[in-house]
Amino acid sequence: MDMRAELQQYDPYRAFTRAEWAKLREDTPMTLTASEVERLHSMHDRLDIKEVEEIYLPLSRLLSFYVASTQRLFFAQRRFLGIQDRKMPYIIGVAGSVAVGKSTTARVLQALLARWSPMPKVDLVTTDGFLYPNAVLEREGLMQKKGFPESYDLRALLSFLSDIKAGRHPVRAPVYSHLTYDIVPGGGIEVDQPDILIVEGLNVLQTGRLPSDGKAVPFVSDFFDFSVYIDADETILRDWYVERFLTLRGTAFSDPRSYFNRYAKLSDEEATETALSIWNTINLVNLRENVLPTRPRATLILEKGANHVIEKVSLRRL
Repeated sequence: MDMRAELQQYDPYRAFTRAEWAKLREDTPMTLTASEVERLHSMHDRLDIKEVEEIYLPLSRLLSFYVASTQRLFFAQRRFLGIQDRKMPYIIGVAGSVAVGKSTTARVLQALLARWSPMPKVDLVTTDGFLYPNAVLEREGLMQKKGFPESYDLRALLSFLSDIKAGRHPVRAPVYSHLTYDIVPGGGIEVDQPDILIVEGLNVLQTGRLPSDGKAVPFVSDFFDFSVYIDADETILRDWYVERFLTLRGTAFSDPRSYFNRYAKLSDEEATETALSIWNTINLVNLRENVLPTRPRATLILEKGANHVIEKVSLRRL
């Protein structure tokens, strides 16, 4: 067999069925109650104790090894260089399409990791807060590309992550309101030297064109120590998006302050048609052009079936 054929056969991931992955939990204790698990999942997503036990506890155990190994490497480098740098936060990126359940995964990981011994400080930041304000998007003609890479203040996001890795504190991150569909003026959260930081967002694994002169160009993922991509088939994602839209029509959209209040009184047929139009013209395009191409860059891929259950786990080989 020639070299090209061998390369074509090489898979950078080890794939596990749900049953195979669940066995890797071993003796990792369950530290969440059923009521806590219920509060962690997003409105349209599905999460139960079994999902935590079979998927997230093994992942928690794996992450404990990765974090410990990174800490040992940090101290070894510090001894080698003869410096006294403070240990920097371990940063985990969570990526995937709209409606795939990124927020649920990020919150479950935060809850589990925060209960490791000796109770590390685990913070969670979403990149929604780094979207440009609507006024800027409207001025630049980008409102129909909200969530695309160009709709984010990348400079601000990179500065935030750089400050976190440099050990500066506290570092402020802007806050996004899904009710008003805009950045909260004057709002923000403080991230003050966490042991672990989870960064969740559509395009956190996005790269860009490298300059021909070889100058360094930082990407968000350069700051990650571990990354997770939540995956599902396009048709499944579309159905989940429509389902969520129909649910929001009778909940958040009914609030007079909601940016989407105009959709609250649509009939089922009208709401479905509207949701499909938004999905096909915005979210599907972003998925195909920007989000899905980043999947092979993740350390771990969680593949979901139509019932929101994770059916397959793929871990990048070392």
